[in-house]
Amino acid sequence: MSDKLIIVESPTKAKTIAQFLKKGFKVESSFGHVRDLPKSKMGVDIENGFEPHYVVPTRARKRVNELKKMAKVAKEIYYATDEDREGEAIAWHLDEFFGNPKNTKRIAFHEITEAAIKNALESPREIKKDLVNAQQARRILDRLVGYELSPFLWKKVAKGLSAGRVQSVTLRLIVEREREIEAFVKQEYWTIEAEFSKDAKKFTAYLHSIDGKKLDKFAIGDEKQAKEIFDKINTSQFKVSKIEQKKTVKKPPAPFTTSTMQQRANRMMGYSAKQTMVLAQQLYEGIKLGPKGSVGLITYMRTDSLNLANEFLSKAQNIIKEKFGLEYAKGSKKYAAKSKLAQEAHEAIRPTHPEFAPDEIKEYLDPRQFKLYDLIWRRAMASQMPPAESLNTTVNIENDKGHMFRSSGSVITFDGFLKVLPHANEKEILPDLKEKDELKSEKIEPIQHFTEPPARYSEATLIKVLEEYGIGRPSTYAPTIATIQDRNYVNKEEKRLKPTEIGIIVSDLLVEHFPKVVDYNFTAKIEDDFDEIAEGKQDWAKMLKEFYEPFHKNIEEKQESVTKEDAVGMRELGVDPKDKIPIFVRIGRYGPYIQKGESKSDGEKPKFAPLKKDQAADNVTLEQALELLSLPKVIGQDEEGNDMLIGIGRFGPYIKINGKFISIKGEDPYTINLERTLELLKEYKEKEAKKNIKEFKGTDVKVLNGRYGPYITDSKKNAKIPKDTKPEDLTLEQCQELLAKAPEKRARGRYAKKK
Repeated sequence: MSDKLIIVESPTKAKTIAQFLKKGFKVESSFGHVRDLPKSKMGVDIENGFEPHYVVPTRARKRVNELKKMAKVAKEIYYATDEDREGEAIAWHLDEFFGNPKNTKRIAFHEITEAAIKNALESPREIKKDLVNAQQARRILDRLVGYELSPFLWKKVAKGLSAGRVQSVTLRLIVEREREIEAFVKQEYWTIEAEFSKDAKKFTAYLHSIDGKKLDKFAIGDEKQAKEIFDKINTSQFKVSKIEQKKTVKKPPAPFTTSTMQQRANRMMGYSAKQTMVLAQQLYEGIKLGPKGSVGLITYMRTDSLNLANEFLSKAQNIIKEKFGLEYAKGSKKYAAKSKLAQEAHEAIRPTHPEFAPDEIKEYLDPRQFKLYDLIWRRAMASQMPPAESLNTTVNIENDKGHMFRSSGSVITFDGFLKVLPHANEKEILPDLKEKDELKSEKIEPIQHFTEPPARYSEATLIKVLEEYGIGRPSTYAPTIATIQDRNYVNKEEKRLKPTEIGIIVSDLLVEHFPKVVDYNFTAKIEDDFDEIAEGKQDWAKMLKEFYEPFHKNIEEKQESVTKEDAVGMRELGVDPKDKIPIFVRIGRYGPYIQKGESKSDGEKPKFAPLKKDQAADNVTLEQALELLSLPKVIGQDEEGNDMLIGIGRFGPYIKINGKFISIKGEDPYTINLERTLELLKEYKEKEAKKNIKEFKGTDVKVLNGRYGPYITDSKKNAKIPKDTKPEDLTLEQCQELLAKAPEKRARGRYAKKK
């Protein structure tokens, strides 16, 4: 029996740690959080100092009871959860559930290596209650906001909506950017571009000044001005009037924090913040590297610290010297965090074993893990390499009429840290030029431009802005961005975040009636308050009281004073000219929709229709609404006289015939005609005919062509066809035999059996 019980959050982390320890230790996982506020009620006693009422979630009940039994017989209990506020809180919850036994110790480490684990065991500490209180304060405050704001949204906008403290501010940022884009007025401007050559070597230059006056961006405002300038210089002779060379130095970037890692992974690989954190967690907890066993490859991934361990600094210099040469190993570099309180952990994100170069362990990683590890390894090593040096050349080219063109180019003279970091190509390399050299103008042309609106936020640029404002912390960026998408407040279009109409309505409502809750500075101040609680400088219950009392009073006032019509701009569009039943535009959980009739009109249920993508609730017309309500409609009959119904369902537009739904995705169901409908029906039948390879009369057994090739089915089970068998040659007996051996179809949905 093991005398010492170590408890961590995940089974992967447990396996990695266990291989470093001798007999007498037992490493177990809690499988994440062990207690939380209840889902069915607020779970906070506001009148009694905001005391939380924690419960063990159903999914965790069996596991925590098993851990409690193990704890009772263990001589020593070590809580080895992550060293951030969330990890500290998990350790505290375990301790509370176990009944606060006396034989407990808290250990913490920033990397899962043998040395780190042994050092942690040699220097245990107590659970830091200030960190726990900071986490409790965040959880309780977010519960108070969600439990009071969400019902307000249900009543004033639509059922099923929700509001959160950080997510609402994040949504506001995205909505305000959309408004900037909508309000943007493009402005025309022109540039004059020339292509010069010397000794058959060509290079590009731009008109920089006229008569010594530098041209600003909008100096040439239209085609007329551009043509006038072009006519003056088109036949000119040009000479080099000045050459200036300057050495520049580019410093290496700092190692990754959580936010910079998320930003870079999004820009370089297109990973969402959530994907990045899942992969980083896998690399941190341990990857099986063949005979080496499970190895934690990176340090803890939720951090805003830039500190690097001395052991890593020393190892990094040796590896750089060995791999790249002595000129790239000029000594260790230390970085200071810009954050006022880098509280999540004490190190930047770096490889735990810098000697494991990405290519050397690539075979053990899946492609996405490899890309992220490669990114982290290169960034950490680059941070310990010398600056890159380049020679920048600027050339002024003039004619005798006062027109001066400028060209610039650069050459990297020493790549430094760029040796390990992917980088853009060098600027244009200029030919060997001297002052007073005559140049041939190969081409001169005016080019029209228009200013562009600000870009929608990508996940990378949004995280950067959140960090600049001080909104949220390393552990909150990914879940916040995922939440606003899950709740249909924001969609991704071409990897950019665009607010939905329901998202805009919710944001506008909160900004108008709860300005403090969605104020950027106020939200940042709340984060600072959590930091002070973590440092023991502020009482968590007092902080909650100062926030809650005015917030609750405002909620009560708004429940009375704000009507649903005020909140969402719900309006009557008019009446259907055929039956005089009123038609409304309303807002639901998934956005605006058209409704014909009240709750019940002459005993009939109202009819509903969603708006098109390019339509908005505030400007949709009665005519447009009538078109939307026109579906479903019978467009005509097929060759056999069956009615063909056109409609829009959950998965898009369809044709319904004889009870069968046929998808017509990509077609406009409002304008489609009978001829096109018959064409689509014909295409569908031809496709279905090709799908059926063989049928057996009197049975449900069929041989079909599927997405992944031919297969056998009887509608209940599917069976693979052996590689050496031709599908068309199969007999009924062979098909039945293969179906008998095939596994049962897996059930789907909430009632599917769990393994």
